[in-house]
Amino acid sequence: MRPLTHRVFTPATRALAHLGVLGALCVFFCLSAHAQKPWPIRAVVVVTFEVGNDTGDIPGEYQLWVEREHLDEVVDFPGGAQLPAGQHALRTNKDHTVLGMLSGTTLTNATASMMALGLDPRFDLTHAYFLINGIAGVDPNVASIGSAAWAHYVVGDVVRMIDPREAPKEWPYGLFPTGAHEPNPPTTDAPTWHRSNLFTLNPKLVDWAYSQTKDLKLIDDPKVAEFRATFTGFPNAQRSPFVLLGDTFASDYYWHGAIMNKFAEDWTRLWTNGKGTFAMTEMEDSGFMTAVERLNAMHRVDHDRVLVLRTGSNFSMQRPGHQPVESLTAPYIGSKVSLEAAWLCGSTVLHKLTTDWVTTRDTIPGN
Repeated sequence: MRPLTHRVFTPATRALAHLGVLGALCVFFCLSAHAQKPWPIRAVVVVTFEVGNDTGDIPGEYQLWVEREHLDEVVDFPGGAQLPAGQHALRTNKDHTVLGMLSGTTLTNATASMMALGLDPRFDLTHAYFLINGIAGVDPNVASIGSAAWAHYVVGDVVRMIDPREAPKEWPYGLFPTGAHEPNPPTTDAPTWHRSNLFTLNPKLVDWAYSQTKDLKLIDDPKVAEFRATFTGFPNAQRSPFVLLGDTFASDYYWHGAIMNKFAEDWTRLWTNGKGTFAMTEMEDSGFMTAVERLNAMHRVDHDRVLVLRTGSNFSMQRPGHQPVESLTAPYIGSKVSLEAAWLCGSTVLHKLTTDWVTTRDTIPGN
């Protein structure tokens, strides 16, 4: 039997031992990273909420995409929103070319989830197209429930406010830009104004997406048609669902009513210098775009490859002869038709982008 010996570890030998362990770990992780190259994603479908499960029950914004685009593979998303019903994982198809993300609602969830996805080393998003889509409140002056709007502009809600009961009587509402002294100033040139209220999407890509979908026949519903007919004096609200170019106003305020609708119309016109038209109100898009702009600067994503598609599930103001609180608290009569419109228009564009990847990888359509 060999006699036991005692090894003497000096500070120098301890350091060498530690370096040996660290070196081995470094080699292991480097080899693992090399073996698991990031998936080259072609398209990311971004939605904000789901009613229950991702499949097999009442659909929210995610379910039609998961089921119809065969996003069957579940991918853990530790940076995703912690939702009341549990975290919704990322989803991908078998080829790992299309990725689905559920962000959670409101501006904070949208921003954080997009940043988490954009910084995730498992995915190469440098050539990916982003399709941000979901339901929204639709301006009855512009379109009808079930209609689908491709946005040239996303407008945010950084604003000063005075309770309208305390505002000057001649003001139309108590909201106005930081740096201004009243609503609807002539320009947005004041140096103290926040610049986070306007995000401009690639106009050529937006126009191309619209051209691919403008003649689609969107699903309608007799009950929705009956409700639309009550919007007398609003001809666009009474139309059958259609595809349009129209811009989106994002706010953490879940606002409603004719006065706030007028504010959103004016606010969008102000920040776009008269070029934009308010069509849809929602609670996420300026958050998404804030993250996109930062990720673009980091060369993680390309902001010229982002599309925003919103579909009307309800009107953003009350119908004639009724009170705003009535329609604010009513169930969304257009949930089904708006979810179907989002998938039909969005998937039409998605399929064209991904199937023609030899071209669209390096050349953005319309450019």
